[in-house]
Amino acid sequence: MRRYMLLAVGFAVLIGTGLGEDVDIGDVEAFKQALEVDGFTVQQGGLGFFDFMKLYDSGVLPSVYGNNPATKYLLYLVPPASGHEVTGTISEIIQFLGVNSKVTPFWSLRPDEAVVFVGRTPPECRYFSLDQFLMERTYGDETRWIFAPFGDTVNNMVINTEGTPDGSPGNPYDQTTIVVSTADKGIDQRIRAAAQNAGYSEGIINTLVLPSAMLNLGVENDSDTFAVFIRGSLFADEQAGNDYIDNKPAAVFRITPNESAEPDPYDMPEIRVQGTGTTEFDLMDDLEELRIAILDRYADLNATELPTSIGLNAGTDYIQTGFDGYGPTNDALYLWTATQTIASQTPPFPDLSQYYSYLQDSPITLANDTNEFIIVYGVNHVATGKATYQNFVPYGADIWNGVGMITDQDFNGTAEEYLPDNPDAKYLYVYKIARNCEGDPHCYELPYGRGGYGIDLDQPLFIAWRMYLEEATKTGPSYSEIVYDRAIKFE
Repeated sequence: MRRYMLLAVGFAVLIGTGLGEDVDIGDVEAFKQALEVDGFTVQQGGLGFFDFMKLYDSGVLPSVYGNNPATKYLLYLVPPASGHEVTGTISEIIQFLGVNSKVTPFWSLRPDEAVVFVGRTPPECRYFSLDQFLMERTYGDETRWIFAPFGDTVNNMVINTEGTPDGSPGNPYDQTTIVVSTADKGIDQRIRAAAQNAGYSEGIINTLVLPSAMLNLGVENDSDTFAVFIRGSLFADEQAGNDYIDNKPAAVFRITPNESAEPDPYDMPEIRVQGTGTTEFDLMDDLEELRIAILDRYADLNATELPTSIGLNAGTDYIQTGFDGYGPTNDALYLWTATQTIASQTPPFPDLSQYYSYLQDSPITLANDTNEFIIVYGVNHVATGKATYQNFVPYGADIWNGVGMITDQDFNGTAEEYLPDNPDAKYLYVYKIARNCEGDPHCYELPYGRGGYGIDLDQPLFIAWRMYLEEATKTGPSYSEIVYDRAIKFE
């Protein structure tokens, strides 16, 4: 697993680390000088585009790691610790591809260091965030991939920017912001002071805390390694989103004090609490009525109802158990279809091959047959106020490749067709997945024969749902308050 992830990173670095010189992100040079005057060594890095699907199709990754097709992923490229070099697989691939960039996407950090983002937020989109992950942890002689967050994100609802100073209401998109990742209060305060000396407002600075009590900080071989991903989902202007990914209007710095000072570590920050006490369970009888209407409409076909279960747990679960979390975020909750055998396991699984072996008990495939399709249905969680953005995605179960996406914007009016006399139908949805939609406007045609960009006819698959950001809490909704989405295969 580790070897493949390192290969992926080498390829991702090739895609680009532009710093958006033509975009105004403030006086970066003055900021660097202010930090140096205050006794810091400043090393500059950048951003890289992490295209999971392209990496898989190029033979670099062994899977697509549950990609969200709606999301463009950027990640920090950070200079290594002073006196350290980027070596091994990453270095070899960078040199082979002719990219002269001494940076790494997975970095360790001393307790008194910081990594700082200075740049623009993504253009208008349904959701964006900057999210810290624990990537590697050493247990005895074994180093494991954890890929799990250890705190809340800085997302479009809470971020401090020029358009939302101190988190006030406003426009968070395409705005200048600063995000400091550090474990030390004193270092954070000094960085904030240097930024203000360079002309940046205190109101645009955010801190992503590295909590010393739960992390193994340091730059030794057995220290934890970290990453920061920037997610941007469903840009209002697709070209503007592509320009942001191409230009990467930001700088990333590794900031190291030249002299040690008395440590002043942060405590673990309070986590935004999921849930409001308001549930969707008043809609369960309506959902049952919808289920019966769906089964009645296709009564001449065999129906297999696919069980739904929690797909991913909280990031801290993986940190404590030592399993690979596959990159969840506190800003979302995740459901998936699974056989009963899979649903009885504690997700996720240590590796994809173990998941795949479970799937052999009762594989779900989709043939190129007009009488074979999957109906996905459930509650429109955006309409009920439990989410601000929702989607579902069909995945190839062996390589976790998400090849298409249906969002809450596609749901309007889909349940009324089945429940014309039910006033609560506006809170529900129905959508079909088929190989040939035959002109059905509420159907997604599942491609095949396209490598990772499709799911082949004999390839087992599952459906996964994401629900992002309940407005009242500015974090993901609570599993205990939502009605699970569902799916039925007909053939």
